[in-house]
Amino acid sequence: MEQESRYRIQTLILEILLVLVGLLFLVPFYFLLSNSLKTFGEILSDSASLPSSIQWANYKAGWEAINFPSAFKNSLIITIASNLLLVLFSSMTAYQMVRRDSLYNRLLFGVFVAAMVIPFQSIMLPLMDVTSRTGFSDSLWGLVICYIGFGAPLSVFLFHGSMKSIPLEIEQAARVDGSGTYGVFFRIVYPMMRPMFVTVIILNTLWIWNDYLLPSLVLTSESLQTIPIATYMLFGQYTKQWDLALPALVLGIAPVIVFFLAMQKYIVSGIAAGAVKG
Repeated sequence: MEQESRYRIQTLILEILLVLVGLLFLVPFYFLLSNSLKTFGEILSDSASLPSSIQWANYKAGWEAINFPSAFKNSLIITIASNLLLVLFSSMTAYQMVRRDSLYNRLLFGVFVAAMVIPFQSIMLPLMDVTSRTGFSDSLWGLVICYIGFGAPLSVFLFHGSMKSIPLEIEQAARVDGSGTYGVFFRIVYPMMRPMFVTVIILNTLWIWNDYLLPSLVLTSESLQTIPIATYMLFGQYTKQWDLALPALVLGIAPVIVFFLAMQKYIVSGIAAGAVKG
């Protein structure tokens, strides 16, 4: 009984600490949300307080300032297209590397791993030259191709490690039943790899949706601006329009929050399914 009471006290203390840590991580969101509803003068005078009067007009002004529908459409097209192609190509590449173990595939996998440690800043100028020569500059699909190239190393690395956990006997049984390579991959491997697919999509979505540097190098037209680029335009050299930028930031992160809430059940169910299969 004494041990059970001690266990409950330790658990309670641990839960309180975790709640406090969670609240600490929510502090930036408090500043973002509260200041997005203040006037410009109130933001500068007292950024930590709650708004004295809620300024919903800030969101309308921020919506119009960054042309949110156009920026949202561009970000959505880039994120969805890049994710779909990255997941498809990376998973199939990792599958072939694992199932056809050869010196060439091991060297190729080493190249993918080595590419993960190359600083992006070291290839910025060559990238701009290549995109300009190939006609990929100032194009959404040119930016998607760049994201596939830069995102492939990490995606292949993650899929490669996960592929090794799939029993080869299951695939051999499917081949005996008449399934080809693509049939085995999409009917056998893909369902068992669902948790890793979700993980790769989440990581790439975080990176692509919030990325500023690569779109700023590839895209030049105002009509092709993504949300980060459009929001950055509100921060000038001498003037920072906080009353417009903060609502724009809220509008920019809202789709990502909705995405995580929608994907949460698939993450939990996918992990549970994988545990039962194991």
